[in-house]
Parts: sequence; structure tokens; C-alpha cells
Amino acid sequence: MTDKKESSISSDELDKNFKYEVAAQPGGENIKKCFSCGTCTAGCPVSEVEEEFNPRKIIRMVLLGMKKEVLSSNVIWYCCSCYTCYAQCPQNVKFTDVMAALRHLAIKQGYVSKDFLDKVYKIDNLAQKIRLDIIKCLTKEQISNKTKADITAKVKEFIKTQKEKVH
Repeated sequence: MTDKKESSISSDELDKNFKYEVAAQPGGENIKKCFSCGTCTAGCPVSEVEEEFNPRKIIRMVLLGMKKEVLSSNVIWYCCSCYTCYAQCPQNVKFTDVMAALRHLAIKQGYVSKDFLDKVYKIDNLAQKIRLDIIKCLTKEQISNKTKADITAKVKEFIKTQKEKVH
């Protein structure tokens, strides 16, 4: 999913049971109901800012049996769990829950490291703190320059600490 060039996959590389494995997970029960209408992708705020994130494509890959490609992809971690797709899906696929099931399988089957999970947790935690700060400001009808600076400082500090860990 992360490589933009065209590639082909042999049918013997596909796991025909992958869709059943996902459907057996809590949250994955409705994946086989998808008829690929694209409503999930059209309403997705993540796909608006990251073209690589395409819920319809992820579902299609699961249904085709592209287990390794799906579970090893960073794209399954992009979903922000806003439930927009969930609310709009005419087939009640519950894509947000499918993403949770895929993440669970990726963890369970060793496709991601503990270090990666720790970083994702920290990112999610920071995002929630920033979101809460912004909402609190909005309820006060304005965002002060001090609050903007505080939010910017939190984001910059987080990015700095992550860069230091990489180097």
C-alpha cells in the first residue's frame, strides 16, 4: 500500500482465509458486506489529507487476501477513529472497527514492534490533548496567542523528542 508504482501479486501469495480471519475478530464481522461503493473513502477526513489512505482499497485488499501487505502497512495506523465512514456506510461495514481488528491482528502476529506501539500511543495522547485544548478555547469564543503558543510548543516538543530518539 505504501509503494505507488504498479506491482503484481501472484495468487499463491494471497491468503484466501484472511477475510474470514478479519471477520472473526471483534469489529471485523461485517467486512464481507462491502460492495466497494467508496462512501467510506469519500467521507474520510484522513483520505482528504493523505492520498495513500483509502478505506475502500484497504477493504478490497483484505477481501482479496493480501494479508502481508495489509498487516505490514503503516496505513492501517492512519485512521483517526472519527467514525465518519461508520455512520455513512450503506452496508454497515463499520470500517473504524475493521481498522481496530486489523491493528489487533498486526500486533498479535508480530507485524509491529512495541517501540512503534509506544510512539503511536504518545501521538494519540498528544493529539487528544491538543484537541481538548482547542475545544476549550473554542468554547471561550477565541483562541489567545498564549494558547496558540502553548499548543505549538507541545507539538514542537513532541516532534523534537521523537527525532532525538531516531538519531
